Amino acid sequence: MAKTIFVTGGVVSGIGKGITVASLGALLKYKGFSVIPIKADPYLNEDAGTMNPFQHGEVFVTDDGAETDLDLGHYERFMDIALTKLSNFTTGAVYRTLMEQERRGDYLGKTIQVVPHVTGEIKRRLGLPIEKYQPDILIAEVGGTVGDLEALPFIEAIRQYALEVGRHNAMFVHVVKMDYIYPSDEGKTKPIQQSVAMLRSYGIVPDMLIVRCKRPLTAAEREKIALFGGIADENVVEALDVNSLYEVPLNLERQHVARVVLKRLGLKSRKSNLSEWKQLVRRVTHLKKTITIGMVGKYLDHPDAYLSVSEALRHAGAALDAKVQIVSIDAEGRRLPKQIQLVDGILVPGGFGIRGIEGKITAIRYAREHNIPFLGICLGLQCAVIEVARDLAGLTDANSSEFDPKTTQPVVDYLPDQRHVTELGGTLRLGTYQARLKAGSQAAELFGQSKIWERHRHRYEVNPAYHKQLEGTGLVLSGLSPDGDLAELIELPGHPYFLATQSHPEFLSRPTRPHPLFLGLVAAALAKQKAA
Repeated sequence: MAKTIFVTGGVVSGIGKGITVASLGALLKYKGFSVIPIKADPYLNEDAGTMNPFQHGEVFVTDDGAETDLDLGHYERFMDIALTKLSNFTTGAVYRTLMEQERRGDYLGKTIQVVPHVTGEIKRRLGLPIEKYQPDILIAEVGGTVGDLEALPFIEAIRQYALEVGRHNAMFVHVVKMDYIYPSDEGKTKPIQQSVAMLRSYGIVPDMLIVRCKRPLTAAEREKIALFGGIADENVVEALDVNSLYEVPLNLERQHVARVVLKRLGLKSRKSNLSEWKQLVRRVTHLKKTITIGMVGKYLDHPDAYLSVSEALRHAGAALDAKVQIVSIDAEGRRLPKQIQLVDGILVPGGFGIRGIEGKITAIRYAREHNIPFLGICLGLQCAVIEVARDLAGLTDANSSEFDPKTTQPVVDYLPDQRHVTELGGTLRLGTYQARLKAGSQAAELFGQSKIWERHRHRYEVNPAYHKQLEGTGLVLSGLSPDGDLAELIELPGHPYFLATQSHPEFLSRPTRPHPLFLGLVAAALAKQKAA
């Protein structure tokens, strides 16, 4: 039977449960255990696909096309695994299933209740990845904060789950934070005590506390947390603030967290080799060079809106011994800010809607005309195609913020037929699709192969009717769908680095295996800086 670790959060939201799960999963994997993480989100949306990046950050996409919480990105990057739709579900998905069953008559007139029906569906979904993948350990993160009204069915469900599988097969990890009183900066444990007391009132006694703190816990603080929380001293773990997320697993390892967890679950600890991870941390904390990448976007007010893109840039920078400073450039500005003149490279990420389109196109034109390395992602490719169509192909009405797709056939915003979309995505291309790379292209050189599989999340395509006109400008469609209909990658020969992809390569980048397109951008930016 698979062992299960439940991770909950207290005191405040955004406390770091996702990083905790990712770090613990990585440590257990390095000890040779198979681990599957899962995120249970209490919100009523069926999935993260329609959620505003300003509120919840980016939407992460799995190989099978699930639009999920961004924590799955942390899981994949730290644990170097590819997850599926089984690793994320919400209250909305749970209730949809129950309502569909009720309409079919599955309950034969019974009253549908939170207990046992809602909690039963939550438990069923927790068990699905165990049934399919047979891992040694499942780590289940419950979103939100203990005490949230919408989280109560999940808390009750995991309480029942632990009783059903046996407490020796399940443990509870509670992530909390120290409070520091202004202006004395004195540390206070009372919020932690109250959060643990609330969790205990729901029938759950935490086995371990992960304490977010800005300085090491004093002996008195640790003793008080252990005493009032009913936790063994060795199970009070300090999670200090760090300069890089990738330091977190090593901080936990120094406190023997994985060993304590395995002991609690009745599993024999194994030796682990963390040399690769230690080498990664040494690199990211001792980078010798610095480059600046201008990210031209419109979701700039939320630090996690482009989380995977930022991490992918840092992965590439670490591999090339360069710290990547990301400068946010507002695509909605009427003019490009002067700071764009100081960047070593420009990246235009994905997005939806017409807002900010013209600003992105202007930035791409600047990159093309001034030989600044450029990488376009998803909408970034579409904007690059529009820019080339307007300025090089002379298609002045190729696309604009005012175009009407019902009466025109623009260069992009072409809806492909159903061969190119999944049932899951409707009119969206979601999940992994194959691209065939043109021999001799820069893309083929970067990837080192002729066929690639990349994750997608977008609705519109480059209109195939314009492929030849675009190629007449010198633009190379260096990646195409297997049937040749859809443009997957484009590039401009003769430019230091001008590439764009219809996919989201950031979702496949790993700390120890940066994605080729990001490596290419950072390498080109370094070359530009050296030549200046």
